[in-house]
Amino acid sequence: MVQFQTNAHFQRQSLPILTIVLVLFFLSPNHVKAQSVDWPDSIPWWKANNLRVIQTNLPAYEAATLDPDSLLADLIHFSANTLIINAGGIMAFYPTKLEYHYTNPYMKENMLGDVIEKCHENGIRVIVRFDFSRAHKSVFEKHPDWFYISPQGEHITNEDLYTISINAPYEQEQLFNIVEEVIDLYPIDGVFINMPGYQTRNPYIGKYYGIDQNPYDKKRFAEYSGGLSLPLDEDRNDPVFRKYEEFKKFTADDLIRRLNELVKSKNEQIAICTYSEDHVDIIRHESQTNTLPYWPYNASDNVSNTKHSYPDHIVSNASIQQISFQSRYNAVEPAEVVIRLYENIANGSGLDLSLMGDFRDYEDERNFDVFQRIYAHHKKYEPYFGNYTSTAQIAVIAPGSWPSGDAAQEYRGIQLMLKEAHIQYDIIENSQIGDLEESLKKYRLIILPEIVNLDGGSLEALERICKNGTNIIATNRSLTDHPETIWEMFGAKIKNMDHDGAGFYLQPENKELFTRFRQQQLLFWKFNLGLYDFSGSDESQLPIFTPGVPGPPEIIGGHEPTGYYAVGIKNHNKSKAVLMPINLGKLYFLHGYEQHKNILLDLVDYVFPEVNQLIQTNAHPRVEVILQHFALNSPENFGKEINDGMILHLVNLTGSSGNTYFNPLPVFETTFDVKVDFKPKRIWSMVNEKDIPFKYQNGRANFNVERLDEFDGIVVER
Repeated sequence: MVQFQTNAHFQRQSLPILTIVLVLFFLSPNHVKAQSVDWPDSIPWWKANNLRVIQTNLPAYEAATLDPDSLLADLIHFSANTLIINAGGIMAFYPTKLEYHYTNPYMKENMLGDVIEKCHENGIRVIVRFDFSRAHKSVFEKHPDWFYISPQGEHITNEDLYTISINAPYEQEQLFNIVEEVIDLYPIDGVFINMPGYQTRNPYIGKYYGIDQNPYDKKRFAEYSGGLSLPLDEDRNDPVFRKYEEFKKFTADDLIRRLNELVKSKNEQIAICTYSEDHVDIIRHESQTNTLPYWPYNASDNVSNTKHSYPDHIVSNASIQQISFQSRYNAVEPAEVVIRLYENIANGSGLDLSLMGDFRDYEDERNFDVFQRIYAHHKKYEPYFGNYTSTAQIAVIAPGSWPSGDAAQEYRGIQLMLKEAHIQYDIIENSQIGDLEESLKKYRLIILPEIVNLDGGSLEALERICKNGTNIIATNRSLTDHPETIWEMFGAKIKNMDHDGAGFYLQPENKELFTRFRQQQLLFWKFNLGLYDFSGSDESQLPIFTPGVPGPPEIIGGHEPTGYYAVGIKNHNKSKAVLMPINLGKLYFLHGYEQHKNILLDLVDYVFPEVNQLIQTNAHPRVEVILQHFALNSPENFGKEINDGMILHLVNLTGSSGNTYFNPLPVFETTFDVKVDFKPKRIWSMVNEKDIPFKYQNGRANFNVERLDEFDGIVVER
């Protein structure tokens, strides 16, 4: 096995030898015998973006039974190149000498050191895991003032563990002592911080406690805010709470900044990994299963959002194996894991999975074959992954990196419509619009699904982007915190933004615009149906009709125009801005009526007529189609604008039913007509390794995929 450990303790092959190996590989007849390549120390190891991570969340007692040799054998069997393993925080999995670091009573003396040594000998990097969200009661008994206290004076406890306060000395001082001790003892490759930031609930029992009222928090917030007292309730309408939200971000970022300074002062080649964005090298995300209907595009959502919102970072999206915190020993369905892992690859991330304990005597082994197969696939074709440029001309704005509630349903419903229509799009987090203004100008259309509020810089950037020629479509309560912008951008005024639409109808009377409604006169509605004055718009579409009399059948009818419209369109010099103050995405996400999807698709066609020129296909709506430009992922190509072709990723979601996952049905004879700005040298399948016949004319490649099972990667070589 090629060793690619980047820590200074290990030797490397020289770059000239590596270059010869790569040239021989890329000149090989079939281009399918790819192997991991060695990256030089001049490039941080994580920048290769070729992670195949396995995280072993070890219960304390497994430290006594874990066998480093068997763990290594399993990592090799599953083609992993990176391990995340416990080190400290809640408890030390190594012989700590620090007073305030509780030692795991089951710990083997050199378990962590043995694992790191054996992994490094086999070219596997080791990221050590810390969790500073809690500490043992022995620390609490010495310093109760370091811990969370609710507005009612309660502590958050889990058995002998107590939740800490981020601004108290445990995190502000002891955290750094613990991390430094581990770095000094072991040649680690990365630091992973689990559950960073502020705690308001006990997630393991689902109980909410409220805003931390620790004296250290009170003091620091008063200093930050000019004397304000900590809020007691999470109320977005309260200016003090909004200031507290700023304070939380500032203090959380400051902690990671200081951690970054410490770690990099020790070794620049140690990666920092956590769930936040600033001062880290690898942004971790998670695909979980905890709400209905299930969101089968979760991994695509997470990776695309993070990758395009923070383009200078690497994203590693973990497939969480447990169903919930209360169901640790029951894994999610294998068919779901297949989708998650292939979506990671297709969107430009590596592979990542998190499980309880190691692989031996595991309580639910149903996913092991999936891990082995897909990790081996990534290893085999590693140079074809992780160095992508998007083909999308549409951006969907995400309501944060962990959306929830109504905003998440609206956001996911809009994505679902685009995914099923095979329309390519990127995801940008709402907070990053201002920072990514120049990048956003390249898109022909930006969709805002219930993006209620934007910071001043992002709001101004969005207005300039629209005037520069990018079309805008906004849904439901988007920008309602900015009525002036609603008027300037859309020519609309809010009359009633929270109006129950149950029983109302929309009329697609303009058949030239709403071309998918030749046989329908009225479209039913439910959920929110905002009532807006579109007098400043250039067009008003979809008249809203009253519920009339719903029954009994003998007396139904009486539906009359309300005078309001569900769509307003304002023309700008180079673009159109469309406002739909209706819960369009949520309605489709929960109920899935095609007519509601067709409203959006007709409007997308109207403002961006070329939307379907990139890909034309008869693919099943539940075949996820992701088209990427790729450059072979090698040190020679790092940082260069090179285009070696395109990869059409196909993920088969036909087995996803909304409340369970089955194995997908095979899909036969799927045709593709793809816009390609070069004459392909070759088109081939990663699954069967066979060439695919194609025709190329007028800048388009036409080909047929005879059979799609769970996945395929169609490589279009330049």
